[in-house]
Amino acid sequence: MTRAAAVALATAIAMRASLASAVEREHQLGADLGASVLVIGGRGADLGPGVGAHWSYGMSDAFNLVVEGAGSIERFSRHPTWIANADAGLSYVFDVLQWVPYASLLIGGYTLGGRDAGGPKFLPGAEVALGLDYRLNRDVAAGVTFHEHLLTEPSTYPSFIQVFARIECTWGW
Repeated sequence: MTRAAAVALATAIAMRASLASAVEREHQLGADLGASVLVIGGRGADLGPGVGAHWSYGMSDAFNLVVEGAGSIERFSRHPTWIANADAGLSYVFDVLQWVPYASLLIGGYTLGGRDAGGPKFLPGAEVALGLDYRLNRDVAAGVTFHEHLLTEPSTYPSFIQVFARIECTWGW
């Protein structure tokens, strides 16, 4: 390989990596759209639509502060049940490339309503999320995320899962 070709290749690799990197002090604001499953003990489970929003702030190149909220509608016995959540926590970014895998741990509050949920009620809970974003450029990313929610009444609500496609704007890098 000639010296000029080696320099050109090294420059191209360095520029590509710098365009896709996640960094400290970076903000991300986005919208989520997908599906959810809520299991109510003794009544079964059903699939319903879900929407959400999220914001994160890069505290370092590996850890992000995350705040998110979502709402879902489930159907049991032909009576809609809805659930809304607001959670905050930390996310660990596994790599800083164009493909960005991450895992998050969050805590927050959940509100359930509808006839089959036993009326409006508030429950504290926690969330474990796994996701993969693709950095289209420094300003826009798109991805998918999987959320398992752990509510404080596991015998009544043993499982609440959300799967979202997401898009976000990034700034502050």
